[in-house]
Amino acid sequence: MSQATAFGLEQQGFRNLKAVNWNLSASALYEEAVRRGEGHVAKNGPLVVLTGVHTGRSANDKFVVRDAQTESQVWWDNNKPMTAAQFDALYADMMAFAEGRELFAKDLFGGADLEHRLPVRIVTEFAWHSLFVHQLLIRPTAADLKGFKPEFTIIDLPNFEADPAKHGCISNTVIAVNFSKKMILIGGTSYAGEMKKSVFTVMNYLLPPKGIMSMHCSANVGKDGRSAIFFGLSGTGKTTLSADASRTLIGDDEHGWSEHGVFNIEGGCYAKVIKLSREAEPEIFSTTERFGTVLENVVMDPATRALDLDSAHYAENTRAAYPIDYIPNASETGRAGHPKNIIMLTADAFGVLPPIAKLTPSQAMYHFLSGFTAKVAGTEKGLGKEPQPTFSTCFGAPFMPRHPTEYGNLLRDLIAQHGSDCWLVNTGWTGGAFGKGHRMPIKATRALLNAALDGSLANAEMRIDPHFGFRVPVSVPGVDTKILNPRDTWADKAAYDAQARKLVSMFRDNFRKFEAHVGNDVLEAAPQLAEAAE
Repeated sequence: MSQATAFGLEQQGFRNLKAVNWNLSASALYEEAVRRGEGHVAKNGPLVVLTGVHTGRSANDKFVVRDAQTESQVWWDNNKPMTAAQFDALYADMMAFAEGRELFAKDLFGGADLEHRLPVRIVTEFAWHSLFVHQLLIRPTAADLKGFKPEFTIIDLPNFEADPAKHGCISNTVIAVNFSKKMILIGGTSYAGEMKKSVFTVMNYLLPPKGIMSMHCSANVGKDGRSAIFFGLSGTGKTTLSADASRTLIGDDEHGWSEHGVFNIEGGCYAKVIKLSREAEPEIFSTTERFGTVLENVVMDPATRALDLDSAHYAENTRAAYPIDYIPNASETGRAGHPKNIIMLTADAFGVLPPIAKLTPSQAMYHFLSGFTAKVAGTEKGLGKEPQPTFSTCFGAPFMPRHPTEYGNLLRDLIAQHGSDCWLVNTGWTGGAFGKGHRMPIKATRALLNAALDGSLANAEMRIDPHFGFRVPVSVPGVDTKILNPRDTWADKAAYDAQARKLVSMFRDNFRKFEAHVGNDVLEAAPQLAEAAE
């Protein structure tokens, strides 16, 4: 197919390519993926692919080039440095590897805010990777393509193997981000999520200096025009809880908050589908039965082509990538007004936090910077079967190139400017810690969220949590009162008290690295080692 832009791959260093497939349609990419043996068409039409040894992100293999531009801009405590020379060597070797190969090029946008969107080109070795980004990012119009000039380029060659001694990485897998050259190189992994998160990383670097908040969150908006954003790491319910049939979905994972309001960074969704239920999550389940959806590491019967969403044979982290308009109530624009409610989702493996709590702006900044949750098996390489309690600042530390207080200060200022209500929601464990208790019932979570989003919860009777100091509702219609006070759900109250003290200590220990960067109001929002109320 002839290219749709005058800015060709030769301007990005490619030479002697066998062919370039420019901006192919989803149907054409299906044909290419199947012809090349990259995937199989399942019953009802989704494309099923396997990602090999990498079934999640390779967080330890991601590097940022440290140079004069990034030296003072990047949070180096959280980002592994690579020298400019090492990146140049990697780039030269990847260009040599690409010679004689047939590649796929996609010109797309990151960001639905027309004033702040990022033109990005993604060059891939696999046809299904090109289909993946076609579904996940924002697709340009024909007019957009005619004058398209990428601001950033991502080159993804899974069969290329990096050389740690030469390229400054630690394995044959590498994700190298060069903000100065506006290029990201990915090699040695077939996991498509690396491309999606690379775009997010770039937006997290570019937007804050413009006064725009970039957020690892989902977002939706009610018929009353009141929008809501849902912060949370993978496995906390961000995608599930934002896919509410009574509200319009803005996006499921990555957003910006500009002077115009909230906007989706993406044009699609990337939902976990392990043990997905048609009854509990009908909107997401329906996407697994549609042409155009890419299913990663999902088990398929080779004869009937029927899917087994309950199987973790290849990975716990099974995923569906699909355009956002596959969700019936998705926003056509990917934009909405300023959020009335901000939800911070956490999966508390200790069974200590209440199912919902109202936060002051200072408490909101404290919990945003803390980013407490439990990582769930399968979202990253090396995680075991049990959730691992972790503090991922800004609910997305792996994707934050800048210091967390840059994002925290932006959030605090925007909350104050627009009068947003903030809530901490625990979708983790109740009645005991992981292994003894059970996951918070999704019906209870939805009922509490609905009360928060329609404004009624703000007027409910509240108690002050003795440890965390935030306000917790005493009773909510349709929700078991007992579940609102976590201590009441534990048979052994002394064991709960011990767990609470342990969690408070973890919060305080973690926050020490931020104490010099925040005001007294945020320091005073820290949990206290208080005795539990009888």
